[in-house]
Amino acid sequence: MESLQIHTDSKSYPVFLGGGVISVLPNFLKTHFPLLTKVVIFTDSNVGERYLPTLESVLSEFHLYTYIIPNGEYAKTFDVYQSCLTYCLEKKLDRKSLVIAFGGGAVGDLSGFVAATFMRGIPFIQMPTTILAHDSAVGGKVAINHPLGKNMIGAFYQPEAVFYDLNFLSSLSLMERRSGFAEVIKHSLIQDEAFYQWLLANISDLTALTSEQLEYMLKKGIQIKNVIVSQDEKEKGIRAFLNFGHTLGHAIEAEAGYGKVTHGEAVLIGMLFALKLSKNLFNVSFHYEKFKDWVEKLGYKTSIPEGLNSQSLLERMKQDKKSVDGHIQFVLLKRIAKPVAVPLEDQFLLTELKQFQQD
Repeated sequence: MESLQIHTDSKSYPVFLGGGVISVLPNFLKTHFPLLTKVVIFTDSNVGERYLPTLESVLSEFHLYTYIIPNGEYAKTFDVYQSCLTYCLEKKLDRKSLVIAFGGGAVGDLSGFVAATFMRGIPFIQMPTTILAHDSAVGGKVAINHPLGKNMIGAFYQPEAVFYDLNFLSSLSLMERRSGFAEVIKHSLIQDEAFYQWLLANISDLTALTSEQLEYMLKKGIQIKNVIVSQDEKEKGIRAFLNFGHTLGHAIEAEAGYGKVTHGEAVLIGMLFALKLSKNLFNVSFHYEKFKDWVEKLGYKTSIPEGLNSQSLLERMKQDKKSVDGHIQFVLLKRIAKPVAVPLEDQFLLTELKQFQQD
């Protein structure tokens, strides 16, 4: 078991990483929350069906409630958010109660936002069950979606701890593995060229990841995120670099309809577009075709889904949280591990988008 420490201005907390780390959860709760009254687990039916009995058994000595939310991005709606708050009120949770987010990124985002806003904030713990959540479970961004934009309603609210039990990753589908691995790639490109080269050399089949490979790359991704959020918790500067690939990626998700394209697969397309822009603007000496060939062999689609209109994607990007005074901010690379945020004009982006769709 690995234990990493996340440091932010508002809070420092541990990430327990490895197979079987769920076993140390009861002692952690008793040590850190001696006056704990009630625990509510938010999870979806996919995770709940497979793993909820295991978690409930481990926590059997606590006053425990469980609430099942919808699978995927639909969990992050106002309706589901309100239903979770209603459940907390009905069960008479108080400020000595605790939320456990047991699932992937959508479960973590929603549950964290519920915890952040119920009684103006009660503690919560992230228990990710996907590769994708190695990114979303760390750093304290919690949110729900709005029809006009992804993650537009939310808060910065750090968990008390992250329990990342890799045994829960064994049942992930190939699609979920691809979605999560895209964020691993992102971390390497914005911060650590040696890690990127390791990924290129060692990861050729996402269905055949060894436990050692999985633990290593998740640990590296979390460490990279910690370096950034420790310096900029609330995204006033360099934390924006973590959005590499996300500006177009979020627009693709929204235009296609949330859940039609996975988050990571949309972000991967966004990264390819950002790499093209980087090459055009900064003449980056990046082996774009080698990268594209690698991700295609891993099963990723590398073009914008058919039927999505360039102008509509542009309008979605203008609604992005990172836009400033109507100008779209793009995270680009001057080289691997050297990201930069650049405001770009609409017409330039529209031309580049159309060219990207034709390539």
